[in-house]
Amino acid sequence: MAKRIILNAFDMTCVSHQSAGTWRHPDSRATTYKDLEYWTELAKLLERGRFDSLFIADVLGTYDVYRGSAATALGDADQVPVNDPFLQVPAMALVTEHLGFGVTAALTYEQPYALARKFSTLDHLTKGRVAWNVVTSYLNSAAINLGLSKQIAHDDRYEIAEEFVDVTYKLWEGSWEEDAVVADRERGVYTDAAKVHPIGHQGTYYSVPGIHLSEPSPQRTPVIFQAGASPRGRAFAARHGEGVFISPANPAQAREIVRDIRSRAAAEGRDPDDVKTFALVTVITAESDAAAHAKYEDYLSYASGEGMLAFYGGWTGIDFGQWDPDQPLEEVENDSLRSVLSSLAKIDPERRWTPADIVAQRSIGGMGPVIVGGPETVADELERWVDEGEIDGFNFAYAITPGSFEDLVEFVVPELQRRGRAQTEYAGSTLRESLYGAGHARVADTHPAARYRGAFTDGASAADGTLPSRIAERLAVR
Repeated sequence: MAKRIILNAFDMTCVSHQSAGTWRHPDSRATTYKDLEYWTELAKLLERGRFDSLFIADVLGTYDVYRGSAATALGDADQVPVNDPFLQVPAMALVTEHLGFGVTAALTYEQPYALARKFSTLDHLTKGRVAWNVVTSYLNSAAINLGLSKQIAHDDRYEIAEEFVDVTYKLWEGSWEEDAVVADRERGVYTDAAKVHPIGHQGTYYSVPGIHLSEPSPQRTPVIFQAGASPRGRAFAARHGEGVFISPANPAQAREIVRDIRSRAAAEGRDPDDVKTFALVTVITAESDAAAHAKYEDYLSYASGEGMLAFYGGWTGIDFGQWDPDQPLEEVENDSLRSVLSSLAKIDPERRWTPADIVAQRSIGGMGPVIVGGPETVADELERWVDEGEIDGFNFAYAITPGSFEDLVEFVVPELQRRGRAQTEYAGSTLRESLYGAGHARVADTHPAARYRGAFTDGASAADGTLPSRIAERLAVR
């Protein structure tokens, strides 16, 4: 049987996400990103197309490397202005029943105790349809505006991340027993305090001695998405990721990354098939190949080369405004996204990319390739990526929004469904069930979060300790 392709839409609470300048296109409604109706209408569209999830990206800084300022990014609206990705999710959940929501949160600038509550809240409000895209943040502008003198070193961020997620797993999986909530109206007891346990965490970076603030949600631990592409990032993804977002330039690169991550997952004791991989692509489609190519040329006429170099400056930490447009790119080791230039370099070993190439070939699509064609052409190419690249699905970025997503739903999804490669109905009711099948609402037993199930039941509970006698007597009288 042909492998089902997982479909995720890739968006962000901003104007320009991956494609620079196309917000100016007359059919684009990107500037309505700040309106709740944009998000609810998008959610209904994606559910109609049987998408698995809407993957919402985020950054906490600005792209200010290019020419030494944020002026280009601001003028072109390149991921700035940008709003909080959490707040539209409940509204989207209200107008859908099955669509999942992957929310990006940079743990470098969060506290695990508070963030665990946010995700439990979303998991309750969505009835189990939320994922956490775990990122460590790559922009120096974020670091200095959040109290640091400079960005934390790349590998050190992952050391912090390991402890951070460990704390959240303890809170989600171990603090509250499954039957802690009794909601007994007769006795006046909502929660059995003896079945709620402090996690007693004392680590290198965090101290969290107490109990989780939220009762168990449908998934307990949200689905864990991750996007690390460096060797350290891949190790983290293999250990924790249930959905891993990658940005290869072609199926051969995808296959190398997927095999490496799955090998690492197996070494962690996980089933390699539990790690679902999604590749970033942008699809330009229409009723025919000719119409799709005409649409692509139309979109490209609105693209901003300067904006694209601002994007790549932020992603790589390199100011391409100081480079000759035809100067070959070289990989550098810094605390930004180390995989971006590496990915370009591997497209063709005999060719050296230049800033001019980035403008010409990435102004639409950003970090990912662009697939242009009618329904059959696009479906053929998506199948090739899945079959040759061994990926599980895609994060589809937009050239214009919501037009790119509308075209996918109208033209490509029916063709994939006809071929048996896209779902026609959802499995189960939670996001994790959408990815793994009905009955799999909780993390797999081999996932590191699972080791905290019941881990604290033999220890202290919220019922331990006694009140001072005079207070206890007063309460007894009442």
